[in-house]
Amino acid sequence: MMYNFNAGPSALPKEVTDEAAKAIINFNGSGLSILEIGHRTPLFEEVMNEARSLVKELMDLDAHHEVLFLHGGATTQFMQIPMNLLEEDETVAIADTGVWSGKAIDEASCFGKVAIACSSKDKNYNYIPDTIEPVVGAKYFHLTTNNTIFGTQWKNIPQVNVPLVADMSSDIFSRQMDFNSFDLIYAGVQKNAGAAGATLAVINKNILGKIKRRIPPIMDYAKHIEAKSMLNTPPVFAILVSMLTLRWLKTNGGVAAMEKLNNEKSRMLYDYLDSSALFKGTVRKDDRSNMNVCFVTEDNLMEKRFLEFAKQNNIYGIKGHRLSGGFRVSLYNATPLSSVQYLIEQMKNFENSI
Repeated sequence: MMYNFNAGPSALPKEVTDEAAKAIINFNGSGLSILEIGHRTPLFEEVMNEARSLVKELMDLDAHHEVLFLHGGATTQFMQIPMNLLEEDETVAIADTGVWSGKAIDEASCFGKVAIACSSKDKNYNYIPDTIEPVVGAKYFHLTTNNTIFGTQWKNIPQVNVPLVADMSSDIFSRQMDFNSFDLIYAGVQKNAGAAGATLAVINKNILGKIKRRIPPIMDYAKHIEAKSMLNTPPVFAILVSMLTLRWLKTNGGVAAMEKLNNEKSRMLYDYLDSSALFKGTVRKDDRSNMNVCFVTEDNLMEKRFLEFAKQNNIYGIKGHRLSGGFRVSLYNATPLSSVQYLIEQMKNFENSI
C-alpha cells in the first residue's frame, strides 16, 4: 500500500477512482467511453449539471453566485480575473503571502495597477500578516486562502469593503466558510475537488460587466455563465472526476465533516512535530495550514536519510518544494486519518533509530 501525501495532483477517494475507471470503459451503460462521448450530448450534460449543482449545494450558494468549470488551471485565472474586473487606471489590492499570490500580482499588473495590501515576504512567507493596509479606491481585494508551498493558511478571512476574490486551490471544500461573502472564488480542482485538468470558478454575477475593455469571448466570464460552462469543449473527463469527488464529499458529510476530519489529521501531526527533537515546523503556530504541513530536520544529510526511509516504507510525496526545502505533508480531504497515523508512527521509528 502506498501512503500518498502529494501536494497535487493528490490523493483521490478509492470510490472515485473506481467509478472513473469504469467510465473510461463504459460510461453509464452507454457502451461508450467518457473519453469519446460528445460534450453536448445528454450523457455529458447530466455530468456538468450535477457537478455545478453539487458545488452550489456544498457551498450553500445564493442565487447571485454562478458556478463554472473552465480550462487553464488557477494560473489562467491570474490573468482572467483582472481582464474581467480591472481597468488600466484602476487598482487591485493583493495580499502577498507566497508564490501563487506573487503570480497573481504579476498578472494583474498587465491590466491595471497593483497595491500590496500586506506581505509576509520578509520571513520567507512563514506567517500570515496581522494587519492589512487600506487601499483607497481599490477595485477588489485578492488573497490566497492557503499557501501550498509554505504551509500557511488564513484562519480568519479579512473583512473588506470591496469585492473579495480568493484563490482556494489548496483548501476549497476543506472547511466551512460563508462562501457567499466572496465575490469570486477560483481553484484548480486537483487537490480537494478532482483530478488535474479542470478549474472551478464561483462568481457573483453582480461584479461583471463593469469595465470598458473588450474581452475575448473565451475569457469573458459572462459568456461562460450564459453558456453554462459549455462555451467551448470542456475538460470532459476531469469534470467527471470532479463530479464523482463532489458526490463522495456530499455522501461523507459535506464540508462540515471534512473540516472536522482535517482538523484532527493536522492536530495529530503538529502535536508530534511540537514534541519531536528531530523534526521542526516552519510556520508560525497561529497560521499553520491544515492542508499542507511543512517541517525541516537539522541538516541536509538527515533530510536525505529520512526521504530514503520514507520511500522504503511506501510514504509518497513528502519532499518539500524547492523554495521552502525540508518536507511537506499534504492532508487533503481524501487523505485518510489512518495514513496520518502511519506516517507519525514511521517518523517516530526513524527518530528513535538515529
